[in-house]
Amino acid sequence: MKKIIFGTDWGEDCDDVVALRLLARKHKAGEIELLGVAINTCIDESVASLDGFLASEGLSLPIGIDRSATGLCGYITYQKRLAEYASKYKSNDSAEDGVALYRRLLSESVVPVEIVEVGFLQILAGLLESEGDEYSDLNGVELVRAKVKKVWSMAGKYDGDGGKEYNICKSEFTTKAADTVARKCPVPITFLGMEVGLSVKTGGSWVLKEGDLLLDAMRDYGTGDGRSSWDPMTALLAVIGDEQKAGYTAVRGTLHVDIDSGANHFTPSENGPHAYVVKNFEDTYYSNAINEIIV
Repeated sequence: MKKIIFGTDWGEDCDDVVALRLLARKHKAGEIELLGVAINTCIDESVASLDGFLASEGLSLPIGIDRSATGLCGYITYQKRLAEYASKYKSNDSAEDGVALYRRLLSESVVPVEIVEVGFLQILAGLLESEGDEYSDLNGVELVRAKVKKVWSMAGKYDGDGGKEYNICKSEFTTKAADTVARKCPVPITFLGMEVGLSVKTGGSWVLKEGDLLLDAMRDYGTGDGRSSWDPMTALLAVIGDEQKAGYTAVRGTLHVDIDSGANHFTPSENGPHAYVVKNFEDTYYSNAINEIIV
């Protein structure tokens, strides 16, 4: 069974909630094992709201957070709404540090793990730059090489050279993190770019029933009729685990991040460590696949 760690900029948008619903459903169906979730943004209700949504899905999972990431997320109403359902984690202080969570979960796993990142990349970057600790004597790069099969990331823009995408270019901090991941990650990374998910709309009142917390969260964000699907598309791509089977062409090569501007550049190469995906089908192909899972 595929084992996944999920990293999310929870609260920055509502497509993270759609993605977590998708992963929760696949976990409960026995298709994957969701080992834990790390939040790479931080407001007061971050951990409690994520725990509350997991509880509403019938799950209790380890949660980590970057408590220093207080400037990366604005306040969105759904976080307060979902925090009312928290069962295990009532505050950010009750969660593990994000890097520590990654190190612990990886060291405990006896089979390779896949990491799905749909937000800022500083926790993964921190993992790669970490030293040995009580969980493992291996440094971060060694631990990832030993325990991670692949990384799937919603980051970048690939429909032209020098694209700028929010998860990379939001700030000097996020750009540096993306650069670190691109340069230091010792396992393959497949990126789903901003242009891929923008026009694919999922969720909303035409799919979800009244009383569904996911629909409430989407309405709180102002997208009750559906939202662009960057994060759930990345999550489903990781669950399927094969770009072609998921309906994409993978363009292989190497991602380069301009740390001064936040722009990303991609050098094609058959043997490159990275890939970005291009849709092979119409948008409805991807939206239908996601909606069938989240309803």
